[in-house]
Amino acid sequence: MRPVWEQDYVEFVRARIPRLHRIAYQLLGDGDRADDSVQNTLATLYGRWPKLDNVDNLDAYVCTMVVRSCLADRRRSWSRVLLREVPPDRPVQQPDHEVEQRLLLRAALRSLPERQRSVLALRFLCDLPVSEVARLLNRSEAP
Repeated sequence: MRPVWEQDYVEFVRARIPRLHRIAYQLLGDGDRADDSVQNTLATLYGRWPKLDNVDNLDAYVCTMVVRSCLADRRRSWSRVLLREVPPDRPVQQPDHEVEQRLLLRAALRSLPERQRSVLALRFLCDLPVSEVARLLNRSEAP
């Protein structure tokens, strides 16, 4: 028989996987690496779950874990290896103007340094206040 906390963990994760994947994808720019990063985060979270009763904002805690996992992934040397020169074609499901906007946004995000991308992900994708983002990344708030 499974412990009660495990059922709580599964419910929590099921509700948040799409959001966590979106955050990881925006930071890494690759769906497969985003999947790996989220999976690593959730495996770590599973081990810590029984001890997280005193965490004030569990969503922020997990978002921060995903961001840190993405940063760690980008530091690995194999993350710069391209297996193909051109990405495989994928069907477009949105109107062309939406695709253009997404491509421009992704290109702009990729042009930023890792720390700035992390700030944007925590601030706007995780909906954290500026003070919380600064605290999580051990930075001071900008005036």
